[in-house]
Amino acid sequence: MSDPARALSQVLGRGSAHEGVHHWRMQRLTALALLLLAPWFVISLALLPQLDFGTVHSWASGLVNAALLSLLVVSLCWHSQLGVQVVIEDYVRGATRGVALVLSSFLHVLLAAVAVLAIIRVALGATH
Repeated sequence: MSDPARALSQVLGRGSAHEGVHHWRMQRLTALALLLLAPWFVISLALLPQLDFGTVHSWASGLVNAALLSLLVVSLCWHSQLGVQVVIEDYVRGATRGVALVLSSFLHVLLAAVAVLAIIRVALGATH
């Protein structure tokens, strides 16, 4: 491939990894989701009469609120993972880079899974 063709393919996200545009789009998509979900979360909590355990538990156990909370958590974790991936790819070199990428992905998935399972547990009525 000639140099101009290689440069064009990299700009179009078709470089050696073939995922540049996808990563960029996913960051923008998760950012958009967070722009919609974060205000909903803050406003919903602000409108509660009290922020005690019972009130918040009752609010979070509603089907719509539990679903939106789950979307918020997944969007947060995904967006964070994408951002941390970029930082690792830009600043970590050598064998540590691969380990850091795998560890970051694992920890973000673990965090999202634990949070979603906690939300499901609350939605199904568990109190402790």
